[in-house]
Amino acid sequence: MRYGLGRALVNALALAALLCGFNANPGFAAEIRLLALGDSLTAGLGLPEEQGFTRQLERALRAKGLEVRVLNAGVSGDTTAGGLKRLDWALGDKPDAAIVELGANDMLRGLEPDWAKANLDAILAKLKKRGVKTLLAGMVSAPNYGAEYAVKFNAIYPALARQHGVALYPFFLDGAAGNLSMLQPDGLHPNAGGVAAMVERILPFVERLLSGAKAG
Repeated sequence: MRYGLGRALVNALALAALLCGFNANPGFAAEIRLLALGDSLTAGLGLPEEQGFTRQLERALRAKGLEVRVLNAGVSGDTTAGGLKRLDWALGDKPDAAIVELGANDMLRGLEPDWAKANLDAILAKLKKRGVKTLLAGMVSAPNYGAEYAVKFNAIYPALARQHGVALYPFFLDGAAGNLSMLQPDGLHPNAGGVAAMVERILPFVERLLSGAKAG
């Protein structure tokens, strides 16, 4: 009887040591879950899945040695209001960090900038409450809406970044906007090369974001 208990104790200790060895091994580090909450620019409209923003970003991060899974929560045509409505659903994936890329459709529809600001404010507040480190990706107003609209709209992102203490990436389309060779025929959405250019520019910001995020 004593022999049986002794053997069981030895086996339990050996198993515990083995498990500790696995946990200490960097190869078994937990995967960071990065939520990308956005519109068609995040969703990858018009592109094969592998060429969209989230997949290209995930590959770029993994090439840097980061164990990251990028969760594609982009919905084509979505406004800031739509993003806010589905945020709870997106948080069901328990992300450790998030990129918020919304507002382009508000601007294209000529919606009041204060509405977009209020929705983004609520999104950032909820992410902060959940302890999700966030990178806010900015957008720039098209010139045809006039100078007054542009001033109000463009001010949304830096103001909210300061208010919530989150990192700001000034212009999500940087690297593709204004360059027809980087855009699809609609002149709005990036092609695969445009996405690659966007990922190259945003990558250092995402790396800094993830350096302070712990895998759940």
